[in-house]
Amino acid sequence: MIPRVQKRGQRTIGLLYYLYGPGKFEEHTDPHLVASWDHNAPDPGRDATATLKQLQQLLDQPVETIDPSQRPKKHVWHLSVRNGGEDRILSDEEWGDVARRMVAAAGIDDPAAGAGCRWAAVRHAEDHIHIVATLVREDGYKPDLDNDAHRVQAEARALEAELGLRRLNKGDGTAAKRPTSAERHKAERQGRERTAREELRETVRRAVAGARNDEEFFDRLAAAGLLIRKRVAPSGDLLGYKVALPDDLNKDGEPVFFPGVRLAPDLSLPRIRERWTGGAQDIPAAGEEAIRTGPGGPASARRGTASAVWQAVFVVEHGEDGVAAAHIAAAGEVLDALAKTSAAHTRRELRDAATVFERASRSHIRAVRGHDRALRQAARDLVQGGPALGRGEDGATTAMAIDMLFFLITAAAHWHARKGHAQQAEAAARAAEHLRTAYRAAAAQPLGVLYQRGRRLSRPVLQRQTVLLREALPELAEQILAEPGWYALAATIAEAEAAGHDPAALLSDVAARRELGTADSVSDVLVWRIRRTADLPADASHLPETSTAGNRSTTRGTTTRPSAPGRRRSAEESPRQTR
Repeated sequence: MIPRVQKRGQRTIGLLYYLYGPGKFEEHTDPHLVASWDHNAPDPGRDATATLKQLQQLLDQPVETIDPSQRPKKHVWHLSVRNGGEDRILSDEEWGDVARRMVAAAGIDDPAAGAGCRWAAVRHAEDHIHIVATLVREDGYKPDLDNDAHRVQAEARALEAELGLRRLNKGDGTAAKRPTSAERHKAERQGRERTAREELRETVRRAVAGARNDEEFFDRLAAAGLLIRKRVAPSGDLLGYKVALPDDLNKDGEPVFFPGVRLAPDLSLPRIRERWTGGAQDIPAAGEEAIRTGPGGPASARRGTASAVWQAVFVVEHGEDGVAAAHIAAAGEVLDALAKTSAAHTRRELRDAATVFERASRSHIRAVRGHDRALRQAARDLVQGGPALGRGEDGATTAMAIDMLFFLITAAAHWHARKGHAQQAEAAARAAEHLRTAYRAAAAQPLGVLYQRGRRLSRPVLQRQTVLLREALPELAEQILAEPGWYALAATIAEAEAAGHDPAALLSDVAARRELGTADSVSDVLVWRIRRTADLPADASHLPETSTAGNRSTTRGTTTRPSAPGRRRSAEESPRQTR
């Protein structure tokens, strides 16, 4: 249930004309009264003898009786209350109770004292009502409406529980501003999937990802096709900016510009600058040594991203609050950059993950910038590395990066939950689900190749791998052996051993570093951790098969059959591509 206090007005009759009219887009059906201050107000919608003028005069009567000098300049209070699309349809009686509870919570009416302002609740659609009130009581008292928005929000949470509606989380003032109804209708008329505000927010976020200074940021905005206006002080200093879509025009045919802060609280120019002017620049960032210097191709950028994200999980789980908040915000930049450069089969889910996670990237805990340089560098490298084709090494390293990102975003969800950030925790959890889906699409081919290689390992080698697994990971061994992904892990262990690594030590190391409880397939996770730690190629399709016996390693050329997409073991024995 979403209550929204609208701007106060001066003309009661004007608001009533709108509420009882057809609406701007013919969306008002059967407008009628569901409740009022005295339970007996005339209803112009269903009473043939009642008129809008009668209802307006009754509502305005207390305002007209006091001295004009004492009247509020804007005496019309307006509240809309809307349910979600998944909520059940409330009856008129239920909506009437909602209205009475809302005006009492706001301070408009006081049923217990038998005193209050005059108000009426109009329903003109199944999912919402509008409440109009005039802000003078019959005794001339004017109500104190400070914090009325917070009070009606609290009442909405109580009503959701009582009426069996979807429970929404309490807001904390850090969310990006939602598009207005006018913006949504404009997008519908123009055939846009999203409003101009939403498109601009995503474009600006992507332009920020990994940027190092004002010049680079504005160059990226221009390259994305946005119109830009800069606010410059008399001294020549840049103070702010506005952006617009070239084809989003107002009634006068002029572009509609949005300041950065109106897109999201952290997209104002001062907040953006904090990302590249943060303190502690002389302190090595966690995992920075794992980031390659200079731009490379898509596969190299994704492998570097996996390394930076791997280290960031520890910081979010154990670091100071301000540093953890900076890493969570930087994780949003990595998601934006990965979505921007991803292949078609993962692009939509990664884009949705980035959009959803945007809400989780901000809280009232201020990010301490500077320590997040490794993640921001990873975002920059992703952008400079260019788009991935989604196959071969860059496809496999995409799966590796998504795998690591899943654990970072899950760690962010847990961090927000511990801090009581309900909306951010929910947003991070939803982003993690999008990453699960993207991972399945990205990992199907490379894990399928490893699965086939593992299936072709000789029985003595598989038996030896099984013994090794049980010795290295006794608590996880039986679970891993029951997973279809075990064969991909066995092939990876054999490849690591052939490259000169101690497989038992490697297994113990990668399993101990980060939690595995949120993984649907532990073997999948260990595959990517080993391949990243041992610096093995993420894509094994072009490598000769490796067979290991004792301390000897031999290779033989082979061809691999295309593998089917991963399914659950109950469907058929194939590598399960799940997180």
